Amino acid sequence: MRRFLPSLSALQAFEASARHLSFTRAAADLSVTQSGISRQITKLEQMLGLPLFERAGSRLVLTDAGSKYLSDVVYTLNALEEASIDLVRGRKADASLMVGANPTFVSRWLAPRLQHFLQLAPEVPVDIGPIEADIEFKSCRFDIVIMRGAGSWADARSQLLFAEELVVVASPLLIPAGEKHDRLDFSRMPTLQNASRPSLWIQWLRASGLSNNGVIQGVRFSQSEMLISAAVSGLGLAVVPIHYVQRELQSGALHMPFGAPVKSGEGYWVVSPERKAPKQHVSQFRDWLMQQVR
Repeated sequence: MRRFLPSLSALQAFEASARHLSFTRAAADLSVTQSGISRQITKLEQMLGLPLFERAGSRLVLTDAGSKYLSDVVYTLNALEEASIDLVRGRKADASLMVGANPTFVSRWLAPRLQHFLQLAPEVPVDIGPIEADIEFKSCRFDIVIMRGAGSWADARSQLLFAEELVVVASPLLIPAGEKHDRLDFSRMPTLQNASRPSLWIQWLRASGLSNNGVIQGVRFSQSEMLISAAVSGLGLAVVPIHYVQRELQSGALHMPFGAPVKSGEGYWVVSPERKAPKQHVSQFRDWLMQQVR
């Protein structure tokens, strides 16, 4: 008997549309046309006999049926993805420790320390991947995630790794090494912007209490890694978490002409989904992370 199953493309179109609440952004995500997404959703609704979305002005809103269906669809798509990856790598995902973090955090903080854990637990396969800001711990594939925030997430247990400290850095090409300033004139000094965290300059100014004038402006970068590279080249001043630039500060590629780092009010947390907490190796990796900051 033929199964009552929607096509995989229809389910992917539905999941992307529900995640973005936009057919346009879903189309860009899946590299198809907006009309293609719309057709897939229409076919899916016709097959199910239920509306999955409603229009609220220019926005999409999930219906009650759509919301209930979404959680099952996400679970199913994740399971299919994991099964496919398992086949390629030759082992089950459950045999690996799945770690999620911001890519810059991985390259700047986690990766340089990871060899120590691999030596302590050579039998533990470790998979590391990027996370999204709106991660759902109820359905995510990760066992442990390192998150920046205030420490409270639904369906998860969290433990503070360390408080975030922000610092303004400059290249010696822009400001001579050792030169200190107690005032920042934005109209005279080029400043770099972090598009993913647009409030960083305001956070730093409030916490540092440094006098300033002029309008904050400058080249915007979508990722911290790009921002740091631009600062090293002398393109402008940058506000960054200090744990991202330890290597450059030690080598002299960057220095801190506007004083010591200040706390941002946020922290980096080790977060485990409730359903993954009992998994083997989760507590081992969490304990190792905590040891790295003691």
